[in-house]
Amino acid sequence: MAGPSTEKALDFKGSARRLLGLLRPQRHLLIGALLLGLGSVICSVIGPKLLGEATDVIFDGAVLDRAAGIDFGRVRDLLFQVLAVYLAAFGLALMQGRLVAVLVQRAVYGLREQTQAKLARLPLSYFDKQPRGEVLSRVTNDVDNLQQSMQQTFSQLVTSLLTIIGVLAMMFWISPLLALIALVTVPLSIAVTGIIGKRAQPQFVKQWGSTGRLNGHIEEMYTGHQLVTVFGRQEQAQRTFDEHNDELFQSAFRAQFISGLIQPSMMFIGNLNYVLVAVVGGLRVANGHLSIGEVTAFITYSRQFGQPLAQVASMANLLQSAIASAERIFALLDAKEQESDPGSPQHPEKVDGLVEFDEVSFRYVPDQPLIENLSLRVEPGQTVAIVGPTGAGKTTLVNLLMRFYELNSGQIRLDGVDTAQMTRDDLREQFGMVLQDAWLFGGTIAENIAYGADDATQEEIVAAAQATHVDTFVRTLPHGYDTVLDDEASDVSAGERQLITIARAFLARPQILILDEATSSVDTRTEVLIQQAMGSLRKNRTSFVIAHRLSTIRDADVILVMESGRIVEQGNHAGLIEQQGAYARLYAAQFAQPVDAVE
Repeated sequence: MAGPSTEKALDFKGSARRLLGLLRPQRHLLIGALLLGLGSVICSVIGPKLLGEATDVIFDGAVLDRAAGIDFGRVRDLLFQVLAVYLAAFGLALMQGRLVAVLVQRAVYGLREQTQAKLARLPLSYFDKQPRGEVLSRVTNDVDNLQQSMQQTFSQLVTSLLTIIGVLAMMFWISPLLALIALVTVPLSIAVTGIIGKRAQPQFVKQWGSTGRLNGHIEEMYTGHQLVTVFGRQEQAQRTFDEHNDELFQSAFRAQFISGLIQPSMMFIGNLNYVLVAVVGGLRVANGHLSIGEVTAFITYSRQFGQPLAQVASMANLLQSAIASAERIFALLDAKEQESDPGSPQHPEKVDGLVEFDEVSFRYVPDQPLIENLSLRVEPGQTVAIVGPTGAGKTTLVNLLMRFYELNSGQIRLDGVDTAQMTRDDLREQFGMVLQDAWLFGGTIAENIAYGADDATQEEIVAAAQATHVDTFVRTLPHGYDTVLDDEASDVSAGERQLITIARAFLARPQILILDEATSSVDTRTEVLIQQAMGSLRKNRTSFVIAHRLSTIRDADVILVMESGRIVEQGNHAGLIEQQGAYARLYAAQFAQPVDAVE
């Protein structure tokens, strides 16, 4: 059973002010919408007053002055005036609705741009700590909910508030006494709305938090569907889904139910107000202080006064839902960014591929050292293989080289220039990567190969494919290089996906290569072909190869053996085997005949 959510409502007023700040770039549209809304409201509130006058003309002619009779000409003129002001109100409201639609869409468009730019500035550590489904939920579900809520409430909210002001002014004009009586219920309405709103807001925060967790779970289960099935964890995955789904159901139900109490409460208060106005108004007519038309107009105004109050109150659930989503989006926008690039960046005069680690120290957790005082010099064109047990720091070393994480101390230099003094884009342009997880995007095979070289010709794409043995299987496909891969690249096998990523790196031809378990998904025959391709790819280029399959790095110029963030051995394959140290033990454990245990 899912436990109660620990999320609490954040600063509602502050988030609301910040949300309104998104509209600042569109202030001209905002002013236009307000003016159109004001014009529409003025026309709307004039209508009942004119109808009241028409009622008095009919009443006077039919009851008080039967000899003169009803002045139908005056009644006709008044009715035409009523029709004119109501048509004007409709037209102005229509134009206001259009402006509001443009205003909201532009504001949300800008917000999406902000979130996309923010994601690009966030450090890798942020994504390491956040489930992908949760991040996706913030930039999709929460943004969509914010857009829909703003679209539904903004125009109505502005019109309702202006209507309250306009109707109130007309009510005081007709009868200050009745206006004061009508206002008696306003504090009660505000109090009821506030009490219910405070109870509903935490539930909306829980609702959207639960939505993010549910999306995260679904995304993980969908991505790892095969593993879930292989290990028979469908029931456990279903139970977790049911827990998250139940949590979302409970929080969404409470949020909607509690906020839904506002509308009937306001209707009840509005009916009380109507009774008070009708009774007192009748007495004022009987005493001769008001005419029938004035009371009729006032009662109409009192209903109009109560209606926007009820509308504003009923929009509380949408507003609270919008603020809850806004808080989650703002939390993403406020997340700590990676350090800025230097103001005066440096760049090597010529990138040959000389890489130096000088007393490098790094730790993910402040009190848990990982890499301490690591020094290493890699000459241009060398192939450096990095091996060691899981958690030794192999991938971390590469992440530091690419500046996915910042050093705690020390320097990494590229051809004599501190990489911390280079822009990240400039630094990463010198690298090509082939990772263990072969990432392809929805597009043709040719587009995937040319991902790192936008200006590549078809001949260059084919040449890269031939060099990495991609061409062999591509030509067996019905559409060849124009075969469209889906997002999961399920059209091709895992080994073929890996070959395409290697062809991508081949075509980009960077000065430094990083191969992280690049042959982990291919069979032995394909591995041999890839090694041949990599031989030509690595020629005259500095290469860092992370491998658990030691057979793939026998020809490396230098093999680094890492344990607990330290280089414990280094040398070539033959020399390290002769030393009978850590590398020899790893090699023996991998290639020895069946053993009972490996220490």
